[in-house]
Amino acid sequence: MPERLTRHDFDALPGGALIRQGLADLEAGHQSIATLLIDIARPRLTQLGVVPRTARPPVADPERELYRRLRAERGDAYARYNSLIRELTSFQSALIRARGSSA
Repeated sequence: MPERLTRHDFDALPGGALIRQGLADLEAGHQSIATLLIDIARPRLTQLGVVPRTARPPVADPERELYRRLRAERGDAYARYNSLIRELTSFQSALIRARGSSA
């Protein structure tokens, strides 16, 4: 994959569609589960060039807010939270590999 991936290239990576949606929500000023994931990994995603440095400040405690949101939905919040965190981690690892970087 090229050194400079676009958001559309993210779909080829695990969790890429979720990250792409989170970036769109972030730009639109919407807080969503996807933007909370971005906030959780904000320092790393900014370092990797995924999140613009000019993006709105992250939520104060994104992990807690994500879990609160998931509890408000039906289903197992704990399992879903862990699944989303694994997806986020997979995305970051795959992006680093795709760029051939140790960033």
